Amino acid sequence: MNRTVRFLFGAGLFLLLGILAIQLAGHLHPYQETVEHGPSPEVMGNPYLAAEHFLRKQGLTVNRADGLEVLDQLPSTGQTMLLLGSRNHMTPRQSQRLLAWVSKGGHLVFIAERLYDEDEQKSGDLLLDSLGIQQFEVDALEEQESESQGQASGGEATNEEPAARSSDDQQAPADANEDPFPELTKLYLENEQAPAFVSFDTDFHLFDSQNRAHAWANSAKATHMLQLNQGDGLITVLTDGWIWQNQDIAQYDNAWLLWYLGQDSQVTLLYRAERDSLAKLLGEHFPEALMALLLLILLGLWHVAPRQGPLQTPASRARRQLEEHLRGAADFMLRRAGQASLLQSLQRDIQRRARRRHPGFERLAVAEQWQVLGRLTRLPPGAISQAMRPLPQQRLNATEFTRQVAHLQTLRNAL
Repeated sequence: MNRTVRFLFGAGLFLLLGILAIQLAGHLHPYQETVEHGPSPEVMGNPYLAAEHFLRKQGLTVNRADGLEVLDQLPSTGQTMLLLGSRNHMTPRQSQRLLAWVSKGGHLVFIAERLYDEDEQKSGDLLLDSLGIQQFEVDALEEQESESQGQASGGEATNEEPAARSSDDQQAPADANEDPFPELTKLYLENEQAPAFVSFDTDFHLFDSQNRAHAWANSAKATHMLQLNQGDGLITVLTDGWIWQNQDIAQYDNAWLLWYLGQDSQVTLLYRAERDSLAKLLGEHFPEALMALLLLILLGLWHVAPRQGPLQTPASRARRQLEEHLRGAADFMLRRAGQASLLQSLQRDIQRRARRRHPGFERLAVAEQWQVLGRLTRLPPGAISQAMRPLPQQRLNATEFTRQVAHLQTLRNAL
């Protein structure tokens, strides 16, 4: 192949690659793709993280606390505490301490956790019971009102309690059908033409049994926020706190309500009203160690537990003699191997001694072996046949077994 052919071949290959590149470039189109990695671990671990960032953007000082121990260093004046954590294990002393902090000028915002039990005349929520606030399910309340209206005569209710409970809803529209947003809670403020809309859960209703509330917010059928004075401080009770969680705070005026309750103050978000007990923490983080400790305690109790009957003292070593060891070994072999094994062992011992005194003994017939044994031991043929005869299949009784052993020992000792 000369230089001209090589040049043409290379030019053709280059041209072919160029055409192929142009074709591929014509079919390639740039695009952007967004890959969702989901919430960060910080967001997953803190459902109110968005609320914290929102308050800080509004210029408020926000602190986070994990227990009521924060009250030791937290002043009351100019402070708003949002109690967002569970209070299932709150003690009466902690509840009184928290209300005393509010009475000195603090603002407490907390969520009603339990429903009011009319039979027991309490809800079990220490804060709600102390303030005289009752929480009901809207469906149960409507059923009770319907029953009361059915029992009423002449247009007068026989039970005045439902009418009293519905008195908090007077600012709501009179006709639910005329309310364009019956599922939203409306908060009316002075000098404002339109209310603020908040997406509270409409399944629950707050009732101020002591008529202490001076402000409230209602949906079409229920009250979801109450405000009342406590000494020099202020208490705000809500039916739920989901409106401020990461996925809901941006809806409607939920974020605005959070700012409104905490404005002109320093905000403390309290996620836990009580500490976990030591037993719960150990069970959560050290279950294996607890199981080992339990087993150790059970073994200790078993060791020190009283025994049934007296203890048998071990025998003194001075009384153990060779004869006892031999007898014990023989008893063990008799139990484990049986009579045949012991008798055959003696017969093999006799044959082994006979081979040493008479070479070629093992090659002789049985009758000749017995004759050799007779000459060596000077015992009668009957004694030799009695000792060296094949053993029977059935088990010998004690007398026969002892007699057979005696014959074998006599023959062995004579060799």
